[in-house]
Amino acid sequence: MARLTDDIIEEIHTTRQEHAARFAHDMGRIVDDLQAGQEKHVAEGWQLIKAPTTPLAHPDSALQRTRFARRQP
Repeated sequence: MARLTDDIIEEIHTTRQEHAARFAHDMGRIVDDLQAGQEKHVAEGWQLIKAPTTPLAHPDSALQRTRFARRQP
């Protein structure tokens, strides 16, 4: 299972690099493109769910452990 996870992570990194390269790694243009994509999906009827701005009340939940976990070097 570790290899599958590694493959998925590698694919995510490759996709992010390709997307950034399309905009010459200009963060402003990348953000604009991502926001335009969100607006397009909302216009198509998709529901946009905002990320919580504060940690959940259950500090040991799976989401908490994942979202606020320390990265290993």
